[in-house]
This record gives sequence, structure tokens and C-alpha cells, in this order.
Amino acid sequence: MDGYFTSRPHHQLRESVRRFAENEVRPRVAAMESARTVHHELSRLIARRGWLGATIDKAYGGMGAGHLAKTIIIEELSRVSAAMGAMVQASQLGAAKVVHFGSEEQKKTWLPAIAAGECLPTIAVTEPESGGHVLGMTATAVRDGDEYVVNGRKVYVGNSHVGDLHGVVVRTGPGSGGLTALLVESGRPGFRTGEQKPTMGLHGFSFGELFFDNCRVPVTNRLGAEGDGLAVAYSSSVLYGRANLTAVALGIHEAILEESTRFCSERRRYGAPLHELPSIKMKLGQLQSRLMTARLAAYHAVHLLDQGIPCDAELMNAKLVNVESALDSARNAMEIHAAAGLFTDRPIERYLRDAHHIFAPAGTSDVQLLRLGEVALGTAKGQWSQTLSEVTRLTPAL
Repeated sequence: MDGYFTSRPHHQLRESVRRFAENEVRPRVAAMESARTVHHELSRLIARRGWLGATIDKAYGGMGAGHLAKTIIIEELSRVSAAMGAMVQASQLGAAKVVHFGSEEQKKTWLPAIAAGECLPTIAVTEPESGGHVLGMTATAVRDGDEYVVNGRKVYVGNSHVGDLHGVVVRTGPGSGGLTALLVESGRPGFRTGEQKPTMGLHGFSFGELFFDNCRVPVTNRLGAEGDGLAVAYSSSVLYGRANLTAVALGIHEAILEESTRFCSERRRYGAPLHELPSIKMKLGQLQSRLMTARLAAYHAVHLLDQGIPCDAELMNAKLVNVESALDSARNAMEIHAAAGLFTDRPIERYLRDAHHIFAPAGTSDVQLLRLGEVALGTAKGQWSQTLSEVTRLTPAL
């Protein structure tokens, strides 16, 4: 399966990312778990590798490598640290809004900086009261000459405390046509981040709050036309969010299997390795089967995305299958480890905690099932993957 979707350059990319993750990321995991706060240094170190530019065209300094390459990068980082995989996926999610909706001037200004790791972008849509209901947002931007005056609050913003450029969707009018997307630099007066709160997992990654208090943003920072905000929000979630979070879940899942097989080889029961017990071997077989199925769903979806083939349903399914499979395998792995899995000297409890963080963003599993139900009934509303492939088509360089 892997060879069907991937080429030699994909394999070389995987080896490069894995080598970096083992040498540079793994030694820092214990410190991140202890600090439970964003790791600025490692985030910047990873960004400077150029991986944030996986889907940015080479004309703007990016890799021009496509969505499958992006998946491999996130997967391999998440195999070692889901927090750093999440950092990269959130950055690439932030880059997408400029790739698809930015003016030529905005692309020339921001994409080379993102690709070089000099700028970490975010996307800020969710609000405390509206949650995933995008049309329920209340943060506003009022036009005042050549500027917008922004007021409001955003929550669960990936890279909130390390980000340099925030893609913020705000309300400029009523209804679905009253949402607009703006690029807000982190140093602008009237902008601030909230206190970073400790979380259950993804230690080293930040997904916190952004506050806007009469924050003035030039009209030239608007993404697309006034009223394009809904498209920015939905496309970011559907095309990039689901695929990126799928990759994080896939990396966690691979780590779960590797750690479980290692444990079962080292731990002995009744004079033989633990995996000689039929019940344990069956659990390992279940983990292996789930991982193979999950990777197939993930790679198939982004392969279609790279080809410009409509694939909204495949992206929904990939996120659903990978998140649920990773959570199920994490629970099974905890059963295999028994009491040994409850201590932090082994990473299996971290994998379980981290996997729960991938459940809600870009739509919970219930949301994916509802949308897939609409696909089954023939009532799905359009294909974002088709719409954006018509706007800008990237031919992967790998």
C-alpha cells in the first residue's frame, strides 16, 4: 500500500524527518511533559527545516511537495511527539489561508517567510459561545477608512502563544455572507494572547485564547473580499484541518503499536515473552490491523487531494477512522501494559492523553458521521476539495 501512494522522494523525506525527530525532538519530550507549556525553541527549530512550506509553491520559497508529503512530515513528527506534529499541522493550516485566498502581494510577503520558518501562522475561528458553529461567532470588524477595528475573542487557536501571523475570521455583517478573514500580526496594538493553561496532553504545543480590543488592521490585510470569511473557515477545516489531524492521529497510532510490541517482547510471563500469550498476541494483531486500515484511509484521501480529485468524503472518513482507531488502540495498549502503563516512565499514557486532543478539532467523529450520512443520502452541499482545486492547483514536486 505504502509504495502505491509514495515515491522514492517520499521515502527520503520520511527518513529525513524521522532522523530529525529521533535526534532533536525525542530528547526534549521529557522536558516538555514536565513543563506542560509551549516549547518556543523546538517549534522554531522545526519551522526552520522548511516543512511548514510543504504545500507552498516553490515560486514562493516552499517545498511544493503536496499533501501526501505534508502528511508524512506530520506523521513522523507525531510518532515521537504529537505536540510537535500538532505545531506543524497548525502552522500549515495557517499557511493554507494565504495559499488559497491571499492576494499576490500577500503571498509574496508571507509565504516565503512561512516556508523559511521565520513566521508561524495560525487560523482563529472558534469562539467560547459558538464553538464549532461558525455562523454563531460574534467577534467583529468594523470598517474605518483604510482600516478595520477588531473586537472579540477566539479560543483553541493552534500555535496561539508562538504564532506570528493570525488568520482571524470575524463578523463584518449579518448572516453567512457577513464573515471576513483578516491577517493580524501578533505585535499589533490591541492584540494579546490569554494566559496559557495546562492541558491534559500535547505538552509543548499551545492552543489558547486570542483577544482583540479595538485592534486596528489595515484593509490590505484582508484575505479575499469582504464576506469570504466563511469560505476561509470551512476550507481550512475541511481540506487542511481534517487531513492534518488525521496525520497526527496516524503518528500517535504508529507509536502505540511500536511501544506495545516492544513492551510485549521485553516483559516475560510464565517463562516466555508476554506476546506468547494468545490473548496478548490477538490484541497486537488488532492494533496492527487498525493501523494498516487507518494509514490506507489517510494516504488515499490526501493522494486524491494532490490529484485535484473531489475528496471531501474521503477526508472526513480519514479523520474519523484515524482518530477512532488511535483512541481504541491506545485503550487496548493500556490494557496490555496494565499497571505499568499508568506510570510516566513509559509513554503509553501520553499517547492516550494526546490522542484525545485530536478528537474535536475540524469536527468530532459525530460531525464526520453526520456529513458522511449526507453523502450517503446524496444531500451533501458541494465539494470544497473541488472548489479550491479550481482556484489554485499545486502539482506536487515529489
